[in-house]
Amino acid sequence: MKIGIIVGSTREARVTPKFAKFIQNEANKYEGVEASLIDLKDYPMPFFEESISPQYNPDRKPSAQVKKFLDEVKKYDSFVFVTPEYNRSYSAVLKNALDSLGHELNRKAVLLASHGSTGGAQAVAHLRAVVPGLGAVSTPKAVMLNFTTLADINDDGSLNADAMENPYGPIGVLKPALDDLVWFTESLREK
Repeated sequence: MKIGIIVGSTREARVTPKFAKFIQNEANKYEGVEASLIDLKDYPMPFFEESISPQYNPDRKPSAQVKKFLDEVKKYDSFVFVTPEYNRSYSAVLKNALDSLGHELNRKAVLLASHGSTGGAQAVAHLRAVVPGLGAVSTPKAVMLNFTTLADINDDGSLNADAMENPYGPIGVLKPALDDLVWFTESLREK
């Protein structure tokens, strides 16, 4: 099972990558799972400007930058969207990336992960409305970390020693959400 973890922030001094690495580290502990980061910083795309929605354009010819991203996304069985909360929603760079998708997420599971002063709850709420429009299914549990909990994660995605023992910390929140993602990924696979 291949899980793509989309890093939904490209700004300077971002903390989203360490959160994504933490998720990657924990996902890779599951038997048969290969989790990889898809950092949007590595896929600079123009603002969406196609004249027809990708989902309704059988003759689509995306730009080289967009095609590179689409080709990467096609490799995965399910996804984790990791985003900061900006102005009570998810990041513009993630929105632009999602707008560039056609049918790449059809019938695939998506775990939503956010961070912010309230854990990014409003970013998750907005993404819950967007994911079905992409043909995907968002898992019931989301992972939302506030600034204090996010500080327990080191730059390499490892946890501080105290956080490892906290059942209400990052591990306690992430484990059941990853369990769901694995289950939904298996359940949605075409037999």
